[in-house]
Amino acid sequence: MPTIAEPTAPAPPGPLWLRALAHLPLPLWRALGALVALLLLLAKRRRQIARRNLQLCFPEATPWQRRRWLWQAFRHLAQSALDRVWLWHGSAALVRRRVRLDDPQQVLQRPGPMVYFAPHFSGLDACWTRITLEVERPWITVYSPQKRPWLERWVNLGRARFGAPRLVSRRESIRPVLRGLHEGAALMLLPDMDLGAHNAVFVPFFGVPAATVTALSRYASAARAPVASLICRMTPSGYQLDVSPLWPDFPSGDDAADAQRMNATLESAVRQTPGQYHWLHRRFKSRPPGQASVY
Repeated sequence: MPTIAEPTAPAPPGPLWLRALAHLPLPLWRALGALVALLLLLAKRRRQIARRNLQLCFPEATPWQRRRWLWQAFRHLAQSALDRVWLWHGSAALVRRRVRLDDPQQVLQRPGPMVYFAPHFSGLDACWTRITLEVERPWITVYSPQKRPWLERWVNLGRARFGAPRLVSRRESIRPVLRGLHEGAALMLLPDMDLGAHNAVFVPFFGVPAATVTALSRYASAARAPVASLICRMTPSGYQLDVSPLWPDFPSGDDAADAQRMNATLESAVRQTPGQYHWLHRRFKSRPPGQASVY
């Protein structure tokens, strides 16, 4: 049965200079994040993609509202990248203090295979670090490899900091994931990106047909595992991770219906904090047959 980790933890890994930076005051990290976001805004192509996504998903919003969310999306992206320093090189006590966890129904403590829907909000790495620190059990996640080898090493070492989790590249087969689930592991899955029309169905996301992978229901069905959501948002004091109750009657046996339900759940969460979602990705790059590109 999963157990809560003891408050004591090994010394933070990494070189001394990163461990020293990890304990800088949070307001300083926030100021640095805003500066980096200003530089990221110079990326014209990503700015255009984010602007178009917001236009498609929030046609009822004013231009001022969408500009505000656009800035917030860049700022949260920059901030979450910088916060990896203290997430991966700060003390366990620091991580617990800055990443607050709300799991009223003790879903994280549930034994046996589990599948967690973790969409691309600003706190993804904070979510993973906190749950692998908090609960001693086998964890698995599927990730997109980094283009630069040094960054790939740093990211993988950081994400494997607590609990010896299994990090599966998208370039690998799904066999390690299925094997881990059948052995009772918990899978944190990020299926809310457009990965092409293969193994996907076109269902609405904010009223726009979106190629939506069916991995959430397929993994849950294969392992007979319940599903819950992990939503982690940035807050003035760090991050807030909210664990949902188990999704009732999921999977249903209908991949398209399950994908639409997943998108509706995500849409509801995005509407609460539109500026914390990852709008820089071309969420609608794949189009149904006969439809032109929206970008």
